[in-house]
Amino acid sequence: MLSFIHQSGAPAWAFFLPLCFLSIAAGQEERYWTEARLRMVREEVAAAGIENPRVLEALRQTPRHQFVSHSQRHLAYYDMALPIGEGQTISPPFVVASMTQALDPQPSDKVLEIGTGSGYQAAVLGHLVAEVYSIEIVEPLGRTAGRTLRRLGYDNVHTKVGDGFLGWPQHAPFDKIIVTCSPERIPQALVDQLREGGRMVIPLGERYQQTLYLFRKVKGKMEAEALEPTYFVPMTGRAEEARQVKDPGPPRVVNGAFEETDEAGLLAPWYYIRQAEVVADSQAPEGERFLRFSNETPGRGAHAAQALPMDGRRTEHVEVSVWAAADSVLPGQSRKELGRLEITFYDERRASLGTHVLGPWFGTSDWTRHRMALRVPPQSRLAVVAIGLFGAVGELSVDDVTVRTSLAGDSPN
Repeated sequence: MLSFIHQSGAPAWAFFLPLCFLSIAAGQEERYWTEARLRMVREEVAAAGIENPRVLEALRQTPRHQFVSHSQRHLAYYDMALPIGEGQTISPPFVVASMTQALDPQPSDKVLEIGTGSGYQAAVLGHLVAEVYSIEIVEPLGRTAGRTLRRLGYDNVHTKVGDGFLGWPQHAPFDKIIVTCSPERIPQALVDQLREGGRMVIPLGERYQQTLYLFRKVKGKMEAEALEPTYFVPMTGRAEEARQVKDPGPPRVVNGAFEETDEAGLLAPWYYIRQAEVVADSQAPEGERFLRFSNETPGRGAHAAQALPMDGRRTEHVEVSVWAAADSVLPGQSRKELGRLEITFYDERRASLGTHVLGPWFGTSDWTRHRMALRVPPQSRLAVVAIGLFGAVGELSVDDVTVRTSLAGDSPN
């Protein structure tokens, strides 16, 4: 890992170095972050389908590493969620770009954001619109994000701590509203504060199964367009406590055989789906369909993910299994980029407790059932199952992804 001199705390020995050396080191650090940011936009965002040139340029200009802790900065320009404290995360860059593109931000817009989090989404919007008003219910996060945005010079981004679902009536109406937490339904206050003809991007659904929607306000009514399945961490506050569906029961993969699509053709609740298609084939190992990932560009993502409740106090062991078949699968940009299934456990702060891999799969192989038995960390509260090529080239077909559990005290099957 590279060692850098950070503004918020240079190592003691740094104060004895010549100023010219410190200037060179700072310049090298800035070039490193800039190159990492450009690579992220090119390989993780644009290559995955984001086309709006203004949105891409905003991501090139926004220093994502400034919105995460020093311990997470080496991961800042990978397309992944990162913990920011208080059980919350900073969204992956592609998710931020996708929501921003759907919002269709214009230079004259006044935008309301619900869920400031780290402040990164607000900063991206700050490059694209006239004014951003952002609300965070978790006070430590809201205060920290506000300080970061001010330090970085985002004078057109205004933050406050409060209940975002009440909106910010003093500054309404808003041209656009973006919600980065996941209620079961749209809060009425936000509908009232959106101007006629305005847009709202919001994930709606249960704690672990959500769909990202684009709403347009037409004659006072909200017209919905389902964009894609998604997953945002559970909210805090009264809205979370008032959920109708609170306990989703034992962890299990939903639609693991890929037999069901919704009215919009979405493969819910799988999300983050890249370069994949549902194939109807009577030869599928389970049912009538399976999922096929295809990739021709080394390093480009081709995968799908699903979030599961995974409470280590209630579930001690899991068995993960999947049918898989490979066709000319070769490593991508490194030997680590091969077809596989991953399951990652997270604690209540959304910090990773480790990732376990089933695979890897490469070359050409017929349908084969793969299994692994795991012990669930007692601190676990959430798991994410991800499957795909992960940068490898070729085709990988998968079917019947399952997670079987046993209660604490039992032995794995």
